[in-house]
Amino acid sequence: MKFLDQVKIYIRSGDGGRGCIAFHREKCIAYGGPDGGDGGRGGDVVVTTVEAMNTLIDFRYKQHFRAESGLAGMGENRSGRKGRDAFLRVPIGTQIFDESRAVMLADLTRLGQSVVIARGGDGGFGNAHYKSATDRAPRYAGHGWPGEEKWLWLRLKLLADIGLIGLPNAGKSTFLATVTRARPKVAAYPFTTLYPHLGVTHVDGDRFVLADIPGLIQGAHNGAGLGIRFLGHVERCSVLLHLVDGTGDVENAYRIARGELESYGHSLDKKIEVIALNKVDSLNTQSLTEQHVALAKAAGVDRQTVRLISGASGYGVEIVLQALRQAVIQTAAVAQITGITGEGRSLWAP
Repeated sequence: MKFLDQVKIYIRSGDGGRGCIAFHREKCIAYGGPDGGDGGRGGDVVVTTVEAMNTLIDFRYKQHFRAESGLAGMGENRSGRKGRDAFLRVPIGTQIFDESRAVMLADLTRLGQSVVIARGGDGGFGNAHYKSATDRAPRYAGHGWPGEEKWLWLRLKLLADIGLIGLPNAGKSTFLATVTRARPKVAAYPFTTLYPHLGVTHVDGDRFVLADIPGLIQGAHNGAGLGIRFLGHVERCSVLLHLVDGTGDVENAYRIARGELESYGHSLDKKIEVIALNKVDSLNTQSLTEQHVALAKAAGVDRQTVRLISGASGYGVEIVLQALRQAVIQTAAVAQITGITGEGRSLWAP
């Protein structure tokens, strides 16, 4: 399935039904009086989150959504039926912006969460409503209020426990394929991953969602490469796994990726980070030691903090998963106490 994380749609709620002009007619009842019913209310446009969706691809083929208008009132004081609502089903993590993309209207982060994004118009009153002591037989009724119409932008920020970051060809897709049943494209050249992939792994009975984010390059926060479009997905991750290619310049690779997180802002650089030197099966003992020391120095951490792994062979993967599990649990505990998730709350800059 093709990944789509932003789309523009048109919505329109239903118009209110018009009121009815009618008079009671019945044998032996003279001057029965007005009995026109009210019009029905127009249908709403409702956005709700559902399971088993992780892309907005459905909105590529249908961008216009209209709710039903309310039915007109009828005689004998019968009100018109309310128009049927229009339901938009979106993945968890979808944000809704106005047409200018400057104002966030809703942020749907829970399963089953719903928001009415356009309310239907009220129905018009029938002539029975306008009857009074001075106007016993009104011959007018309300027309009903029009519904709302607007263009909106939907943007998906994937909800994942762990985000895989690093430069292109750092081995993120290989790692994801090793620890989950996801099957992202894996090749020996940069920019193999063109859009995020999700996978689920289980560690000691706990279930975690991993997101493979397209590789960062220098200047990604300013729009270079694919980073600026997908850095927003990192905002939703609780913990980051920073993979560094052990066969390259590890110091420069680490600084570039960290620099992009800091430049992007929104507290991405404040998230808990687990650092792993990848592709160690391609290094001899001396090179491994040198790269290990260099990466720890660049990160400003103790050497034991930097994990040694090989996504291709599986070496060290279990140890990294255990470290990630502890980090996710720690983040969840802090969020429960403080009420702060660490998720970015910025507006979407196109």
